[in-house]
Amino acid sequence: MKPSTTFLFFTMTGLCLTLGSCVAEKDFDNSKFEAVSPDGNSESGEPAEETGEIYKVRFETSKGEFVIEVHSDWAPLGAAQFKEIVKDGVFDDARFFRVIDGFMAQFGIAGDPELSAKWKEKTIADDPVKESNTPGMVTFATSGPNSRTSQVFINFGNNVDLNSQGFAPFGKVIEGREVVMSLYSEYGEGAPRGKGPDQGRIQAEGNAYLMKEFPKLDYIKRATLLTD
Repeated sequence: MKPSTTFLFFTMTGLCLTLGSCVAEKDFDNSKFEAVSPDGNSESGEPAEETGEIYKVRFETSKGEFVIEVHSDWAPLGAAQFKEIVKDGVFDDARFFRVIDGFMAQFGIAGDPELSAKWKEKTIADDPVKESNTPGMVTFATSGPNSRTSQVFINFGNNVDLNSQGFAPFGKVIEGREVVMSLYSEYGEGAPRGKGPDQGRIQAEGNAYLMKEFPKLDYIKRATLLTD
């Protein structure tokens, strides 16, 4: 099946989970994530130079604050993309729409459908995997080669199997890990595999859909680039 956003598919102890940057329709054998690719063609682009830049982003959420430290030498394209996402306000008022205990917390679909549609087209090429998907590491969701857009996830568990599948961490939570771990997770897996939010509807209807049908989801009030 071919998707139209970004999703991740995960099988652990017989349980199928999905982590997506959008809505997933394409299953990958022996993978932990499935991503629904954005509409349109992915662009491979040129490899980014490793600048060695390290920057931090503070997330003010409905549960408290946490800080992500981004390392451009870990994944230069991902680090640059993440900074632009923050600057464009994609994360502001966005929900943690997919939170699975022991696995990860996923976010990155803008609450405004127009902004979401804009970023759905901003695909970037893959980065080589240099770090591991261990607890607290932050990584982009993907639907396949060169398909990362705006959705990311924070690893809860030791998801090292994702490394060989091309999921390249670009940052880590350095403050407020307890806030991240306390994000509301009772809705479970998203549609169609579970009873949680449908990513296609999030993109089409934005926060209006989530506030009506999934009012307990935690959310980001504001994401801010920190300066030393």
